[in-house]
Amino acid sequence: MGTRYHTDVSRRGVLLGAVASVALTTSARGGQATPTGGDGAAATSSGPVPVMNPVKAKVSFTVNGKAETLEVDTRTTLLDALREHLRLTGTKKGCDHGQCGACTVIVDGRRINSCLTLAVMHEGGSVTTVEGLGTPARLHPMQAAFVKHDGYQCGYCTPGQICSAVAVLEEIKAGIPSHVTGDLTKAPPLTATEMRERMSGNLCRCGAYSNILDAMAEVAGLQSAGGPA
Repeated sequence: MGTRYHTDVSRRGVLLGAVASVALTTSARGGQATPTGGDGAAATSSGPVPVMNPVKAKVSFTVNGKAETLEVDTRTTLLDALREHLRLTGTKKGCDHGQCGACTVIVDGRRINSCLTLAVMHEGGSVTTVEGLGTPARLHPMQAAFVKHDGYQCGYCTPGQICSAVAVLEEIKAGIPSHVTGDLTKAPPLTATEMRERMSGNLCRCGAYSNILDAMAEVAGLQSAGGPA
């Protein structure tokens, strides 16, 4: 029987190690990559490749009830600030184009795609991620409902789904209309149609949509997604 090795290295640790390895290799080569022409051939250059120095700025905001101050590249997205600087990795990087909703967080009471906004734009703001909604010992009602109704499968999109679901119910409660609200002079009804439309920006590749809707309906006080209790 061969020797079995055990390691505590996580998937994230492996990826970070790979990035560090590439950085060290680039540094050993003088920090320059070989430029290529349009046909893939090496392009000639009479001088060093210019490097853009990052412009950094400080940003102070409240994250999950805790005051945070970061010094980041002004191009750093809120998503990367949360994941890479604050190590709040519950918020997921999916498409990085604002199309999947996996990176949804709640900023000043409104849900946003954190991959589409810069961290420095939220000076003085209040950010809530999935870690700020509840804890394993004390789940937020929406988190508990997702568990009860099996509103997730692989779980990758779940943090964004939960943040969005919490904000959706607050939007309806506040009377904010959606694209399917029939009468803009009245408060939008708390229906499955309204919830589905408002959650349409959060994609679930596993297809747990009906279960997610049932979880939202329970938190909203509905007997089911079809009507009131």
